[in-house]
Amino acid sequence: MRIFLETQAKLHIQHLVTQKELELVCSFISRYENNENPNFSNRNSIAQFLVNASGYIGVENMENIRLTAHELIQQGLKMKDATHLACAIMAGCDYFITTDDKLIQKYVGDSIKVRTPLTFLHDLEGITDA
Repeated sequence: MRIFLETQAKLHIQHLVTQKELELVCSFISRYENNENPNFSNRNSIAQFLVNASGYIGVENMENIRLTAHELIQQGLKMKDATHLACAIMAGCDYFITTDDKLIQKYVGDSIKVRTPLTFLHDLEGITDA
């Protein structure tokens, strides 16, 4: 049930992005991981969705990303997860949305809110209800 609900939440978030109701930031690590996806159809769909990004964090920011990622790795995050999160922090994102429970549990900080798709939508409803 959780997977179904998170999938529906993710699809709704993607819809909000394509409708320009939410902003998406993409990074070099997102593009790299997508390019490594062996499933052509999924890789193509994700690439088409990433076109909706209103911001991009590229490798020109690598030194700052490395420093932040290193701090996140000290919290127990894996290198790629830490890099994704460091890029989102560098972009000034309010939220980092993930279905990775370990990442959510290990992240300690207040630079960004780390949420599942469901908890993000819950937060979003609280914002729009105010």
